[in-house]
This record gives sequence, C-alpha cells and structure tokens, in this order.
Amino acid sequence: MPAKSAAQQKAAGAALSAKRGDTPKSKLKGPSKEMAESMSEKELERMASTKRKGKPEHAARG
Repeated sequence: MPAKSAAQQKAAGAALSAKRGDTPKSKLKGPSKEMAESMSEKELERMASTKRKGKPEHAARG
C-alpha cells in the first residue's frame, strides 16, 4: 500500500530502518514505532518507497 502523505512515508522509512537494524528501536516514537511492530518489512518497503511529490505533508483524517 502506498503512503498517503509525506509524514506517513517518512514514518515508514524510520520503521524500516529500525526493522533492518540500522537504527535502534528505542529511537522510534509514535506512528513509526507502531509501524515497526505491526507491519512486515515488505509492507514497510512499499510504503517507504512511495514518491513524495504531490503528497500533502499530513493526510486528512476521516
């Protein structure tokens, strides 16, 4: 699933980095921490690789 906002894409990138062991999991907070725990590496890769161009910084809630 592609990211819906730039913030979501960045959080997925941080979670992916922690999942691969490049970043300590203790450095994660909020959505990126939840993503690292609940999503597979493949799902995170798909979300993190989404292009940011044309995406809003934050997705509308609802």
